Amino acid sequence: MIVDTVIGNLAELTEQERSGLHLERIALSGTALRKRVQRVVTDHGTEVGIRLAQRQELRDGDILHREGANAVVISSLPTDVLVVAPATIEQMGFVAHSLGNRHLPAQFLGPETEIPELPEHDGLLLVQYDHTAEAFLERAGVRYARVERQMEAPFRHAEHTH
Repeated sequence: MIVDTVIGNLAELTEQERSGLHLERIALSGTALRKRVQRVVTDHGTEVGIRLAQRQELRDGDILHREGANAVVISSLPTDVLVVAPATIEQMGFVAHSLGNRHLPAQFLGPETEIPELPEHDGLLLVQYDHTAEAFLERAGVRYARVERQMEAPFRHAEHTH
């Protein structure tokens, strides 16, 4: 099977629609989610060629093929991340600036995001695990946790020049 478009996402379906589907999952790492062309195998052993026409990143729950009650979907693998919960806006700026100087891609989550290791926060900064970033956070006295987390979107570098 060759797939050239994403036809939807499980999150767009109602609970009733999702419960009636038989899912074949393609487990992909964050790096693989960014690849436009690749050959993969579902958890049922079906070979799938992905050849996306447009430059787009795959996301957890993307539906690549659907036939009746059967669907082939993307399942993102958990990523080893540092979740940072700065105490103040000043600390957030300091951390974001310092980690940005290391060219680490970051994602930001609001106060409604629940991380059991970091209760009661005003917002979070997430970066892929890096031992030097962890050492920096320790030295700076910033509250953080290292966790495995399924990311909605892959980390990606922003192109830039100095």
